[in-house]
Amino acid sequence: MSDSAIHALAGAAGGIMAMTATYPLVVLSTRAAVETKNHSKTVVQTILDIIKREGPWGLYSGLSSSLVGIAVTNGVYYYFYERSRGIILNSREGTKALSTLESMLAGLIAGSATTVISNPIWVIQASQAVHKPGSDTWAPQNTPRTLGMLETVNQILTKDGVTGFWRGIGPALVLVINPVIQYTVFEQLKNILIESRTAKLRTRGSKAVPVLRDWDYFLLGALSKLVATALTYPYIVVKSRLQVGQSQASKYKSSLHGLALILKEEGIRGLYKGIGSKLLQSVLTAAILFAGQRRIYELTKQAVTSVSRPALLK
Repeated sequence: MSDSAIHALAGAAGGIMAMTATYPLVVLSTRAAVETKNHSKTVVQTILDIIKREGPWGLYSGLSSSLVGIAVTNGVYYYFYERSRGIILNSREGTKALSTLESMLAGLIAGSATTVISNPIWVIQASQAVHKPGSDTWAPQNTPRTLGMLETVNQILTKDGVTGFWRGIGPALVLVINPVIQYTVFEQLKNILIESRTAKLRTRGSKAVPVLRDWDYFLLGALSKLVATALTYPYIVVKSRLQVGQSQASKYKSSLHGLALILKEEGIRGLYKGIGSKLLQSVLTAAILFAGQRRIYELTKQAVTSVSRPALLK
């Protein structure tokens, strides 16, 4: 198994683990993002309202499609990112650390491929998370039961046809910059940390190579995702509204027009609805993902090596 394939497998597994742990926050942020009315409910009040109306499982609406989405997204992203990274490093001499521009290039390639491939899954997930059965509109309230994946697929096909699965692809492609920022910040912070620890070892006369721990990857992942999400959140709001087929979003002529319209009708707060739960979810997911992916990668690598070694001896 190639190194890129192992990275893809580890990324998918780590993503599933992280998404499962933080999914209620995804539901909260998605419902807040597509809500056009200004409410002053706290996160706790919103959680209690959902549990009262829909039961505890209301916090997990769309989890199955989300797990499929995160597995595909992270698997495809890690595969293309590591392939791009390998090509870049093999094309030049010198350090094996990516520069800022190289990190951004690898991220753009991986992010664009991932967005086009996975958008249908996220349209299904977003629709499940906020759909109101028995209505022609998609709204985050009074949901008596959750929809299954096949029911959601059927509703999207009935309403918009096959093209409905690529609703929101415009802002989604713009949001490729989110993981680009995330992985660029991650790579640069990692390089700074390694250089700092290397310098400390050299001052002590040691020639050892510093090894980052799981906790280091956890913190680096959290910090990098915090920066990326904070910078791109208004586009996340526009994408969420388009993906769930919200009636208000049908007026958006483009991503920029959507941002301007939200700003005009809902004020600056409209561009950041649900950002609190989204930031918490994104940071926790990224932290778990980076720490988990690295550990899963190492375990998978060891397993593949142990399996292939006896085969080579025959």
